Amino acid sequence: MTEFRPTRFQILPVVIKNLLIINGLFFLAQNTIGKDLINFEDIFALHTFQSPLFEPWQFITHMFLHGGVDHILFNMFALWMFGSILENLWGPKRFLTFYIVCGLGAALAHMIVLYVETQHLIATFNSFDEITQQANKAVFYAHLNEATLGASGAVFGCLAAFGYLFPNTYIYLYFFIPVKAKWFVIFYAAFELYTAVANSAGDNVAHVAHLGGALVGFLMVYFWNKTNKKTFY
Repeated sequence: MTEFRPTRFQILPVVIKNLLIINGLFFLAQNTIGKDLINFEDIFALHTFQSPLFEPWQFITHMFLHGGVDHILFNMFALWMFGSILENLWGPKRFLTFYIVCGLGAALAHMIVLYVETQHLIATFNSFDEITQQANKAVFYAHLNEATLGASGAVFGCLAAFGYLFPNTYIYLYFFIPVKAKWFVIFYAAFELYTAVANSAGDNVAHVAHLGGALVGFLMVYFWNKTNKKTFY
């Protein structure tokens, strides 16, 4: 039985280390100068194509912003936990390419969903008379300019790659409960799909982005591994 425990890692690979630092610096800036001088979410978070706040660079920069302490801690822990193995396996250049492409894939999947939802929102708003539009203007623009941020899509790509390469490796949930990586990835993906379809009121998690990042990560490692006949278990 192969086991995986995050406490076995003593040295951070170079890309993982720098990603942790960059994310930490962005989070610090968000919560210091971002409070008064610069609106980091308006400039760097991802916005739908229909929003006046949308800029192309947001496809990259949104991956370095987070919505709270729990958000960044969870993402950075998962990045270190799974990404460190992948970087040690592939090397820094390939891992960085993988990470960025997974993040872009997650963003694109989310943007497609946002576009469809926003088109419906715009059509509904335009169907109102002028008085009703004025009364709902603030709510309309709040939805139109809603920001998406976080490294979760890229991290889910790392999780999918880990599950593919090391399917029978045990992940210890809460450091005590052993679960094989393949089952962990499958059940997590199924949960994300269920919550995406359910679309519960008040759920502001970008579930489709998570699934998009996982799908891109799986496809990349699948095609990369076709030329590598080694089996990782």
